[in-house]
Amino acid sequence: MIAAEDLILEPIEDLQDINGVPFPEEPKFRQFLITGPPGSGKSTLVGKMRGWPYEGYVDLSIPKWWQVQELTFRPREIHLGVPFEGHSEALTVLDEDWVKNCDSLEMDFARIQIPPAKTWFLGTDWRSRYVFEFILPPSDLIYQDRIKRAKTGLFPFDRCITPAIVTRQVEFYRTIAWYFWNSDMHVYVRVEREGMPMKIVECKKAPKL
Repeated sequence: MIAAEDLILEPIEDLQDINGVPFPEEPKFRQFLITGPPGSGKSTLVGKMRGWPYEGYVDLSIPKWWQVQELTFRPREIHLGVPFEGHSEALTVLDEDWVKNCDSLEMDFARIQIPPAKTWFLGTDWRSRYVFEFILPPSDLIYQDRIKRAKTGLFPFDRCITPAIVTRQVEFYRTIAWYFWNSDMHVYVRVEREGMPMKIVECKKAPKL
C-alpha cells in the first residue's frame, strides 16, 4: 500500500468551476467518477455537483467493468472492489476479510482489469470516457468524522473502526489511484475536501507489479 508521503502530487493549474467547487478544466461534466474511502466526502461532493444521487460499485477484477450499467449515470460516487493475492473474489474496504487482514493483504495487480487503449479511429476510447477523482483527506480527519457519525446509528460500519483501519482504507484507495495513473488512465487526487485537485507526478515507493 502507498503512504501519503510516497505519492508526489502537484496542483492542476487549468480549472473549471462546478457549483463553487474547482475541478480540472478539460473533463466534461459526465466524465467524472468520484471515489475514495468511507467518510472521505464523496456523497457531499457529488451532491454539490448535482450529480447522480445513488452510489455505485465496480469490481475491478471483472473483464470489461468499464461497460457495467453502474457507470451509465455520471457524475456519481462509486465504491471499488479489488483482487488480492490468495482471494478468489475482489474485496472492498468494508468486507470482513479485508478488515481482519488489511495489514497483510497484497493487491493482485495482474488481475486488475484496465480499459484497452484506443486502437482504431472509430473505436471507443474507454480510458478517456471516465475521469476518476480520488478524495483522500488525512486519515486522522476521516477517523474523527466517522466516530462522530457513528453516534447517529446510521452508519454501522463506523462502530468498530480504529485509526489503523482508516489509515489502511485511505492507502487502499491511494494505491488504486497510483495504479490507474501508472496505467495511463485519467486520474487526479483531492487531499482536502473540496480543496484543489492535484495530479500525480511520481511515486517514491511504488509497489512491485
